Amino acid sequence: MADSLVIIPTYNERSNIEKVLRHIYSLSHEFHVLVVDDNSPDGTAELVEKLMKEFPDSLFLEQRSGKLGLGTAYIHGFRWALERDYEYIFEMDADLSHNPSDLVRLYNACAKDGYDLAIGSRYIDGVNVVNWPLSRVLLSYLASIYVRFITRIPVRDTTAGFKCYSRKVLESIDLGEIKFIGYAFQIEMKYAAWKQGFKLKEVSIVFTDRTEGQSKMSSGIFREAVWGVIKLKWKSIIRPRKYQA
Repeated sequence: MADSLVIIPTYNERSNIEKVLRHIYSLSHEFHVLVVDDNSPDGTAELVEKLMKEFPDSLFLEQRSGKLGLGTAYIHGFRWALERDYEYIFEMDADLSHNPSDLVRLYNACAKDGYDLAIGSRYIDGVNVVNWPLSRVLLSYLASIYVRFITRIPVRDTTAGFKCYSRKVLESIDLGEIKFIGYAFQIEMKYAAWKQGFKLKEVSIVFTDRTEGQSKMSSGIFREAVWGVIKLKWKSIIRPRKYQA
């Protein structure tokens, strides 16, 4: 059995999901994939089910009743992975903004170099973002500075969503205490791992904005991230053991 599981949340990603999956299955390292679909009306889940016949032992699908949020999709996937024997669990977007080839580099950072959480970072080696308008690049970059200032976490790309966790990280975090659902979820998971003393490594990647489908960014997700950072810091002061399982 493969030691690695890639979790891909989907909502209306029919135009991208097959390309992502075929790229993953072409890699030198063996990855299994779990698609967590939030009842996509465009037929994303139906396409995944069709592909499962081609990849019966390595492609899995969990369907949820509605659009319940990115964070809860990953928590669902983490619990699914922990019920099985995967040692390395990945987060990855379905829209090809994350290059599937970089999965191997994230894997190596944990499996060979001994880190507990590897983060695909847009900002550890300059600013590596393609097809974003300057305003969005600045917003994302400044958001990471803001998070570092408030939390003191030593991570340059705090909202990154391309990651590899070693199993022990997810086993050690009380997933029921992870409350955020948007970009703040990405911050909260890194913060929880760091507060428990795990070793974090940023691996430089190039992030390319989607060319097909629609972005899930919204003002609500942005507000959650801004205020969520302050809540994280405050709770870490009054409840220092919050995230321990």
